[in-house]
Amino acid sequence: MSAKILVSGVKPSGRPHIGNYFGAMKQFMELQHSYESYVFIADMHALTNVQNPRQLAENTLDVAIDYLAIGLDPKKVTLFKQSDVPLVAELGWIFNCITTMPYLERAHAYKDARAKNKEINVGIFDYPMLMAADILLYDADIVPTGADQKQHIEFTRDTAEKFNRLFGETFRLPEPSIPESVGTIPGTDGRKMSKSYNNTIGLFAPDDEIAKAVMSIPTDSKGVDEPKDPDKDNVFALHKFFTEGPEFAELRDRYQAGGIGYKESKELLIRNMSKFITPLREKRESIAKNKSDVLKVLEEGAVAAREKANLKMDDVRAKVGFKLT
Repeated sequence: MSAKILVSGVKPSGRPHIGNYFGAMKQFMELQHSYESYVFIADMHALTNVQNPRQLAENTLDVAIDYLAIGLDPKKVTLFKQSDVPLVAELGWIFNCITTMPYLERAHAYKDARAKNKEINVGIFDYPMLMAADILLYDADIVPTGADQKQHIEFTRDTAEKFNRLFGETFRLPEPSIPESVGTIPGTDGRKMSKSYNNTIGLFAPDDEIAKAVMSIPTDSKGVDEPKDPDKDNVFALHKFFTEGPEFAELRDRYQAGGIGYKESKELLIRNMSKFITPLREKRESIAKNKSDVLKVLEEGAVAAREKANLKMDDVRAKVGFKLT
């Protein structure tokens, strides 16, 4: 039996942080061994808010380097640029023609932009249909995603069902893959880690940047000997991702019994975070020196992705009436 298919996109919107890694990137790493995986860099989606060609190109190449640095294997994963498979725009247009405006007005991103009185371009309004095309074009079985992106998968499933109902069985209904064990990755201020909150710690950050970010995490005023609730402490919340085994259990015990101050806890976190990030940063620096190799990975990925997409679009075109016999 052939492997199930995984599809996911990564928007090239600046440098990744540890929240991105534990929320999504790590999933790609782990699942690449058991799924036929298609991971695209969503440069067409990014065009909705990045209209600087140099910046978009640099961001796109950076994302490719980031994913190779964390261990994505081009022999196991088809890594490619979204814009290198223009068939996705054709399928997105077909989906536009079977989708109503009131339905798209339910999208969280659109409602959020409306609430902030932003001038909304058509790309933002229509984002869910291009995303549905991204997923359905490759016959995805699962889509690794965060809990906040679940609506996009619901829109995709609705679109697939509607197309199948109108034109005959064509698309699989993908399932979201949301890691329950991860939950929300806290930022340096205790809120969800997000660039928009300016509370992130870079996935490839140098040691001094890691130390500065961790030391800025706010804590209560309890002294070293006072018991502390580890489940309410912003520092301990990050230890869950970087401190392992007996050291983690001992740290929890010391929090609850008293005998550790926040300064020592932060220093432990800096040490363990640096131990995790340093090899990733060094690997990234090495890959970035050979950009031609990265471009080759993307080119080969695009060829494989187009081959897969062509098969699906031949069927779609025949079903909607584009093929003349």
